Amino acid sequence: MNERELIDRAQSALTEAGVDDVVTAAAIFLPRGHFGGAFAGGLAGDIAGGSGLAGSIGTVVGAQVGMHEADAHSGMPDRTIVAVSENRVYGFDTERAKGGRKPTGLIFAVERPTLKATVHQRFNVRVLELEDGPSGHTIELEGPRMPGFHAGDVIDALSGS
Repeated sequence: MNERELIDRAQSALTEAGVDDVVTAAAIFLPRGHFGGAFAGGLAGDIAGGSGLAGSIGTVVGAQVGMHEADAHSGMPDRTIVAVSENRVYGFDTERAKGGRKPTGLIFAVERPTLKATVHQRFNVRVLELEDGPSGHTIELEGPRMPGFHAGDVIDALSGS
């Protein structure tokens, strides 16, 4: 999905939730540990499967199981749309829809003036930590370095936080 469509979908979800704010950037993020879970699960599946076709099947199945387990233990949806406005950062649960993900329920809203956004660069992802100053609560997400997720757009928008 292109960046404009993702922003428009997040804006519509905010409006439907009765929130009067303007989204300037949006991206799709995964729970922290998603890709690490895939790597660990794939490695375990490869070892369990042995050589040849069984090993290949074990790698694929193990990677899928590892990703799903990491997601399930994160406390976050398997795909989160993060939307940035001038005043807040919002997170939405999502569902599959025509043309890409569609935001459903609002799962967090953090005030930008009290937000500390930290990005950790990893090989295939960027880890985004959003820490709410007053509460100390931290939201940890992974932004894939793949087209269509637009993680860089949100990270760039938060660079001044």
